[in-house]
Amino acid sequence: MSNHLTIVVMEGDQTGQELLEEALRVLSPEVTGLPIEFLRYDLSLENRRKTNNQVVFEAARAMKEHRYGLKAATITPETSGDVGSPNAILRKEINGTVIVRTGRRIPGIAPPVGVYSPISVVRMAVDDAYGAKEWRESADGDEIAFRTEKISRKVCRGVAEYAFQHAQRTNAKVFGGPKFTVSPVYEGMLKEELDAAAKRYPGVAYEPQLIDATYALLLVKAGEALVIPALNRDGDCLSDLVLQMFGSIAGSESILLALDEQWKPQVIMAEAPHGTAPSLFGKNVANPMAMILAGASLLAYHDNRQAQAVSRAIYEATLEAVVGGARTADLGGGTSTTDFTDAVIQRVKTKLEVWTTLGELTE
Repeated sequence: MSNHLTIVVMEGDQTGQELLEEALRVLSPEVTGLPIEFLRYDLSLENRRKTNNQVVFEAARAMKEHRYGLKAATITPETSGDVGSPNAILRKEINGTVIVRTGRRIPGIAPPVGVYSPISVVRMAVDDAYGAKEWRESADGDEIAFRTEKISRKVCRGVAEYAFQHAQRTNAKVFGGPKFTVSPVYEGMLKEELDAAAKRYPGVAYEPQLIDATYALLLVKAGEALVIPALNRDGDCLSDLVLQMFGSIAGSESILLALDEQWKPQVIMAEAPHGTAPSLFGKNVANPMAMILAGASLLAYHDNRQAQAVSRAIYEATLEAVVGGARTADLGGGTSTTDFTDAVIQRVKTKLEVWTTLGELTE
């Protein structure tokens, strides 16, 4: 199969855009040796307002055609009636239903707790508390707030299936789950699909836990590789906790997946889990690790072995750069953004050259 890859590049705001450019430097054909084409769409707040979000819909259509998207952090205005979040539009338009974030130890950086094995949170990307209908009513001199939420069996099955696929691929345990004892009808739907998926993957370790127990046991399970399936809001909260357990969100990428009828990734959009960091804008001090790893993750989903090998090279080179002393301010060092990327590029080129010499880099 051809190793040609078209990546839909969604430009962003402030530091988010600066870090996107660093990731593209690493992905360039001059570094990777892959015929990668970048289709750029300007999703900055200014252009989203200018086009009334049409550029977001165009980017979504391009992702559906080419499968792969790399998105910079963007500003979501707080004013009601403004252009809102581009992520909400993108998720809906590509039918993205699963988000994966993996906390991993950054070599040479001591985490605040004793974790050393990767922990992936596989959560719903739609429904649940987000997008719920909310309203308030007055009754007996009091004010009462209401909210109606929904989840679907199809999305629950997608989260469960992908959680077990991911655990099988990474030799991890599927751990945790929803509060199905308190909410057997609503949250119990995800538990039912997790139990069914466990039967389809008998070789994958499965330890279901209630969501509150999952939080409590995370530190105890710090030595195991875990995959935690979750509802939308539970997963959002868990992701923030898990990434910080490893000392920095810089070592993780965020992946949005649209799954096909066989529950395989059909469209993949990768981004960094952090925001636009306006206080760091223009200072060349922000950490580009997460965006670089986001770019590498796209290659890992490609069918071509050479693209997968380049993905591994970027992952290894990024972490080795830290071990080698290339550390931005958030990691306790003084390396600039561009110098960190240069260190990664040098190591990627070296790895690919050595692997080619040894005959290990083949199509």
